[in-house]
Amino acid sequence: MTPPDTLAASSLNLLLWVAGQHGADVPALSQAIGFDPAAAAGPDARVPLATIQRLWPLVMEATHDPHFDLHIGGHINFATAGTLAYVLMHAPTVGAAITQLCRYQDVACQGVRTFQTPASEWPGGIWLNLELTSPAIVHPQYVLNSELSIYLAAFATLTGQPVLPQAVRIAYPRPTDTREHEQTLGTTNLAFDAPFTQVAFDAATLALPVLHANPALFPLFEQHAAALLAQLPTSQPPTLAERVRGEIVRLLKGEAPTLAAVADCLHLGVRTLQLKLKEAGHTYQQLLGAVRSELAQRHLRESHLSITDVAFLLGYSEPSVFVRSFKKWTGQTPGAFRR
Repeated sequence: MTPPDTLAASSLNLLLWVAGQHGADVPALSQAIGFDPAAAAGPDARVPLATIQRLWPLVMEATHDPHFDLHIGGHINFATAGTLAYVLMHAPTVGAAITQLCRYQDVACQGVRTFQTPASEWPGGIWLNLELTSPAIVHPQYVLNSELSIYLAAFATLTGQPVLPQAVRIAYPRPTDTREHEQTLGTTNLAFDAPFTQVAFDAATLALPVLHANPALFPLFEQHAAALLAQLPTSQPPTLAERVRGEIVRLLKGEAPTLAAVADCLHLGVRTLQLKLKEAGHTYQQLLGAVRSELAQRHLRESHLSITDVAFLLGYSEPSVFVRSFKKWTGQTPGAFRR
């Protein structure tokens, strides 16, 4: 039997706490969804994703706020949001924090997959993509709105200033009135009915430093997050994009793997792989760039690797080409990022 998707109990407790601040009867809500806060009090406790899905419509009604899901980020103390929060709090920049968010998203919630793709509209910028992956999610609008609200509030807490996206695309129908979305998300550049929910950040935003980040603490929290991630049961088979990324990582030694090489490893024709990726909202070059960006930032934290070594590991024939690519991804040179 396939194990259920789960989320950190701290996330559910935060939702209940914010609802209580808005006048909701928290014990009654807990009883209605069959949740015992005392039984899930540990810092690494998990609850089924279906539990919070039962809670969402009850919270929306109990708070008498039709936009509670959009407002929740402004009421959360980010430092109490669990292990993932501590990893992000000690990343050096917003861009590095987003990379960690994508890597350890399942620690917070298994039902939402986050990943980065380059934003060609903003040189050096990225799209932060949110894809709902769990059949347990029956209220996608509440999930997407709350995730966006919490992310933007978290980035503002990390940097001590508002972090405004360049654009937002949302994978549900356009509401009659979008003013609340514009105010909460900090942009009028909104699109609805999108294939994926995406948030664009430019290079300057990605380079913003995280206040009070402690480089000595970062690896400790990252190791703990990695251990938690390894303990989570996998309930969903990997997507095609994840399989492609895995093959890229495996083949990325000295030269960039070609689309044909990856297609051969997956026992697919090149044209078939291109079409399937396009249907899922990806291109091979985007996935290759995202993998290189993530690995580059990981390798640059290893002090024994020179920038030339990192360039070779990522399949670049010339370090100068790697430097240009890295600056496009992050807005920084590899040397500046390492410092």
